[in-house]
Amino acid sequence: MLTRVGRLAAMPVVLWVAFLATHLWLGYDGLNHPNLPFGDVTNVYRPWVEQSLSGFRLGIDGPWVYPILAFIPMLAAMVLGAANYGIGWMLMVTLADAAVFAYLIVRARSDAETGTRRIVAAWWWLALLLLIGPVAVGRIDIFTVDLVIVGLLLVRTRPALAGVLLALATWVKVWPAAMVAAVVIAVRRRVRVAVAAAITLVGVAAGALAFGAGMNVFSFVTEQTGRGLQVEAPVSSIWMWMAYAGAETRVGYDLDILTFQVSGPGSEFASWLMTPLLVVAVALVLVLAVIVVRRGTSSVVVLPWLALALVTALMTFNKVGSPQFMVWLSAPIILGIVTQGRRFFAPAMVAFVMGALTQIIYPIAYDDVIGLDPVMLTVLSLRNLLTVSLFVFSLVMLWQSRETSREVAQDAGGVFGRTVGGPVGRL
Repeated sequence: MLTRVGRLAAMPVVLWVAFLATHLWLGYDGLNHPNLPFGDVTNVYRPWVEQSLSGFRLGIDGPWVYPILAFIPMLAAMVLGAANYGIGWMLMVTLADAAVFAYLIVRARSDAETGTRRIVAAWWWLALLLLIGPVAVGRIDIFTVDLVIVGLLLVRTRPALAGVLLALATWVKVWPAAMVAAVVIAVRRRVRVAVAAAITLVGVAAGALAFGAGMNVFSFVTEQTGRGLQVEAPVSSIWMWMAYAGAETRVGYDLDILTFQVSGPGSEFASWLMTPLLVVAVALVLVLAVIVVRRGTSSVVVLPWLALALVTALMTFNKVGSPQFMVWLSAPIILGIVTQGRRFFAPAMVAFVMGALTQIIYPIAYDDVIGLDPVMLTVLSLRNLLTVSLFVFSLVMLWQSRETSREVAQDAGGVFGRTVGGPVGRL
């Protein structure tokens, strides 16, 4: 029976039907849910594009909150016109996700070593998107995730191309820069990755400067430095419970940033402190990775845990904490499933729970969250505790990856696929 189910799940037609059904539902829900999970798309991205088309180019003629390449998918979503911008956005997302999905399942048919695990990774990704809900595809983050997934999977065979993709993702949103650092530390052919990434980063900046951007091309670095504590951020749970308890703390809407934030005793200092804490946390993760790599641990073993540790560090110590951040987990966990199999069972399942809780928080019950409903505050706190726990767990696994590569290879089968024969090689 299990064999029949496995064969059915691996059939391309079944996979593609599931892919299309998933994206049709996410698009429909995103465009019709009363809490507007596609609100950023239709109420923020579309006006930005219209403003740029009318003559004032964001990121070139004036400062912008995103790196310059973020404008490309926003502009592409105009394919069906301004009136159908939300549908056009979902069409662009579906095409981008389809390219990644195709890469996973097509390679599964030709890669005997990781074929089964690629199919599992594809199904896991669809399930995670459904659990996170429409916000997973209703923000610019999904395009960065697509680039990072393929970039990480290509490191072993096409390091230069991987560097290009990760650098392009960084010019869409900043967080993939941590993945560039992870790859440069973990892989053996780091010079190819570093050079390709550097050329791409500089090339995009030079192109923007050629269009007259000036220092506006780097404006995304400073545009959001004045943000306060967004209600969903892990650190904000302290002030959310303080507000519920009746302390001099409030939840308010910031008209400049367009998010709900908390304010109260110590919140301004905490908001300032989170940025240096984030930098220190990322630096410590990278130092730990350098130690592990210098002791001769296989890159195949190190990279997935390092990538997951960096992503969860960015989520744990972030004063923003937007719900779409959950989709970042896709990239390191897919890499882990494909390369290490059942050793990534725990983070894969934790991500499911985090995704489901995130959808409950937003968009399903967001009114109750900002209304300080104790049940929803508990849900929010649990999601944030799981984020911190996954960060700690990934650090432990990164340190324990000093174990022999053969032990990891022998443990790569089971739940997530067949056992890989022989030692795991270096990337």
